[in-house]
Amino acid sequence: MTFSLVARDPETGAFGMVVTSSSPAVAARCVHLRQGVGGASSQNITDPGLGAELLDLLESGAPADEAMAKLVAGTPNIDYRQLSLVDARGGTAAFSGSGTLGTHRTVEGDGAVAAGNLLSSPDVVDAIMAAYTSTAGAFEDRLLAGLAAGRDAGGEEGPQHSAGLVVVDQATWPVTDLRVDWDDEDPIAKLAEIWQLWEPQKLDYYTRAVRPDTAPSYGVPGDL
Repeated sequence: MTFSLVARDPETGAFGMVVTSSSPAVAARCVHLRQGVGGASSQNITDPGLGAELLDLLESGAPADEAMAKLVAGTPNIDYRQLSLVDARGGTAAFSGSGTLGTHRTVEGDGAVAAGNLLSSPDVVDAIMAAYTSTAGAFEDRLLAGLAAGRDAGGEEGPQHSAGLVVVDQATWPVTDLRVDWDDEDPIAKLAEIWQLWEPQKLDYYTRAVRPDTAPSYGVPGDL
């Protein structure tokens, strides 16, 4: 009931992820990114703790494939999990346990992994990767293009209700962290609308954190 894309931007070294699901607040459980280290997705019958464990393994020096193999070998109930991983060199790894729900698939690309379960078709994941790699523009735009392509290729067996877009770049906190926790119509379209609102302000909020003396006005009443 989830499909996602986790990737490393080869131009900036940023890590990002997009995800959507029929369940509420999917980004709160499945997205795991760490500046300079990597990005991980933990989905299907989700154990959110596995994302942090994969990133810890990367930070200790293991490449993505070794980190994934080590976690899979030593984790109880791993057959219920679907995992994606990208490391700081663009290495990738993916795992779908035997308990992964319905039609499922993972595709590893250049510094990116697309994954999904309970899909209408395995082609959904291929569409995600193809759109991400062929789209120009900001990292977030490319990630969102992948997510929308997955929806347009048939998406899940049921409707999507939540979606998220997260990017970690030059700061330890996410420079983009946008979520639609429940929407009855099209959470991916709603997420894209929120990105259009956030994009022109993204740098301003980073500046407010690192150089408050030069930060632009908030533009609200009383803010001189």
